Amino acid sequence: MVVDSQVMEAAHIWHVTLTVTGAPVGEPEIRAALERLSHEHPFLLSGRFAVDRAEVRYWEQAVDLTSALTMAVRLWDEHGQSAQLPPWEAVGVEVISQETFHRRGRLHNEQPGPLSAGRLIPF
Repeated sequence: MVVDSQVMEAAHIWHVTLTVTGAPVGEPEIRAALERLSHEHPFLLSGRFAVDRAEVRYWEQAVDLTSALTMAVRLWDEHGQSAQLPPWEAVGVEVISQETFHRRGRLHNEQPGPLSAGRLIPF
């Protein structure tokens, strides 16, 4: 894929939180699926999971918020087969600028911070 250098220069980094839910699966299966997703989508920061839902947090590069949101909504379906994700549906998405993410961390010490990359924990 050829990317226009002007488009890449205009792109921003967005922090995305995607929440999905569906029919229950075993905890080992969802954990393994999220680990496969983290290999396929290398900017995955962290994930939380239960047998019937998951939440993943990651960085996305996009020109604007609408583009980042569109990519976030598609993430689960696009990796569904290759990462063997459960056939769950998106029920929530938060997309915030990199600046907002860091400001929240400084002001409220919220997780995940920069040191939590790769963390997968149950809800």
